[in-house]
Amino acid sequence: MATLDKDRLVPPELSADDAAMVDAAQRLIIESLDHGRAARISLVSDSESIPAVSVPPNVLKFIGKVLGLMSQRRPIVLVPQKQELSTVEVANFLNVSRPFVIKEIDEGRMKHRKVGSHRRVLYDDVLEYAAGMRARQEAALERMARNAQDLGLTY
Repeated sequence: MATLDKDRLVPPELSADDAAMVDAAQRLIIESLDHGRAARISLVSDSESIPAVSVPPNVLKFIGKVLGLMSQRRPIVLVPQKQELSTVEVANFLNVSRPFVIKEIDEGRMKHRKVGSHRRVLYDDVLEYAAGMRARQEAALERMARNAQDLGLTY
């Protein structure tokens, strides 16, 4: 069963049989969406006590993509768009220390807002910071490789 960890939905671990079932469901959803142009799709149950429900195709497409990732047993976490993270959560996400996160915030390199004495960072801002961090790391590695080549060093 999926767990709810503070406003984030974390999917369950799947057995091989479950992953195959999820993969089949994902393929069925995507195939049905590819062949139809319906404005909405109704989901029905075998049980008469559960009423049919209509779902927009773009929502089913999203569910299909999530099922595809689950069937591949790739780690996924669904996070609300405007989710705010604490400095501890940001540090865990970036795999750095909390003092490092606080230093980056205090030096203006990471967007945040204060809630009382606590710092909160939007999830989108964490992703933006992580992309910048990755770009800086790649640039540094490129410089190191160029310097090594200029010095005639080989590996």
